[in-house]
Amino acid sequence: MTNFPFAIIGFDLDGTFLDTSGDLTAAVNHALASAGRPALTTAQVKTMIGGGARHMLTQGLEATGGCDPDAFRPLYKRMLAYYDAHIAVHSRPYPGALAALDELDARGVKTAIVTNKFESMARKLLTELGLLDRFATLIGGDTLGPDLAKPHRAPIDEMTRRLGGGSAAFVGDSIYDIMAARNAGIPSIAVSFGFLLQPIGELGADAIIDAYAELIPTLAQMKHRPS
Repeated sequence: MTNFPFAIIGFDLDGTFLDTSGDLTAAVNHALASAGRPALTTAQVKTMIGGGARHMLTQGLEATGGCDPDAFRPLYKRMLAYYDAHIAVHSRPYPGALAALDELDARGVKTAIVTNKFESMARKLLTELGLLDRFATLIGGDTLGPDLAKPHRAPIDEMTRRLGGGSAAFVGDSIYDIMAARNAGIPSIAVSFGFLLQPIGELGADAIIDAYAELIPTLAQMKHRPS
């Protein structure tokens, strides 16, 4: 166990550690319905997740008739309020995710969530699912400021700083995740079961896993890349 190459493993939240697609779809559709727009399927909304709540609603509006800047703010507030009140109805960890955390804990590896979700919402979601204490730190899309979310390297650097430094790798499902890791000079692993915006092979990750059972063996075979 002492030969494990990483001291820190960071995880994206939506589409990586948690399947939040059901609750996010319900929130988007709540806003769309209030604007007289048709509902979107979960499969459609999955392609809109990853860049934050504003991006998700903008994409949803564009897909159902266009995004009017003047009407956006009230719809955005409506979506956030609904999501905040129904944040953990359907959301659950992906199969094997908790077992992977257990094994990382057993190896003395520190873990973190680094997400583009608002920190307050990510904290509430993890708390309601009883998972907040499983991670050493949480960094949201607004934690460091609106211009310092993924794909900026700042959240990854902050994760490493908070957890005392050392070799790190990052697990995610989007180009935002993989670019943030690359910009910070650390290896990345892409999950093929996430909310993919493009073919998994186009993300440029250092490795790809199809299930959490593959995470520890994949990490064990990777080498830390000094930043």
